[in-house]
Amino acid sequence: MATIDLNSDVGEAFGPWPMGDDEGMLRLVSSANIACGFHAGDPRAMRATVRLAAERSVAVGAHVGYRDLAGFGRRAMDVASEDLIPEIIYQIGALQAIARAAGTTVRYVKPHGALYNTIVHDTRQARDVATAMAEVDTNLVLLGLPGSQGLIEANKAGLATAAEAFADRAYTPEGTLVSRRQAGAVLEDPVKVARRMVQLVEDGTVESIDGTDVKISADSICVHGDSPGAVTMADRVYQELRGAGVEIAAFARA
Repeated sequence: MATIDLNSDVGEAFGPWPMGDDEGMLRLVSSANIACGFHAGDPRAMRATVRLAAERSVAVGAHVGYRDLAGFGRRAMDVASEDLIPEIIYQIGALQAIARAAGTTVRYVKPHGALYNTIVHDTRQARDVATAMAEVDTNLVLLGLPGSQGLIEANKAGLATAAEAFADRAYTPEGTLVSRRQAGAVLEDPVKVARRMVQLVEDGTVESIDGTDVKISADSICVHGDSPGAVTMADRVYQELRGAGVEIAAFARA
């Protein structure tokens, strides 16, 4: 039986401001990327989300980002290594403490937003992420884009890695994500998205934006949690995969 992980960004509420339907999403996914307070989230949201993930046996991951609450971590930043490394350590450590109190552990790290995109190509920041992870716990797994510098540097640091695909994002014929600035970059039809993910798991390919099939390596599929109809789309992906005989299971297991 084929197996795939489903992950989603959760715990991004801040104070009285909610973000997404975490409870609904955590009924479907096998891995939870929990915001650690720098791009979104706060201790209360982190604790509530970790507890819910633990109750549902969902793997907990640290969703680390730039210190950028105003920009939701989506603004590119040239953060010096002497700042970036300890800031990532700080975020992982905060989530580790909350996870321990909830009877679970942090198993992996997935950078958020601009940091995620930066370490696709930026070797120095990719190395900083790997360094921070290795200094905290060499058992942590880095989740990122296939072929990215982030995964390369993590492997060099002796860390395990996992590659992910995005359920609702269009791909170029070269296998990279279509820029959000281009028309058609974000897919909104749950049926089409779900069928694409079944094709990905069964054949290792997805249809690119020009109609040709492109090979994509993925241990996990990201279903975004902060877009309209996110849970509906995630549920359709889940149901189509299960209907095709695919097991949903965390890539980073205890």
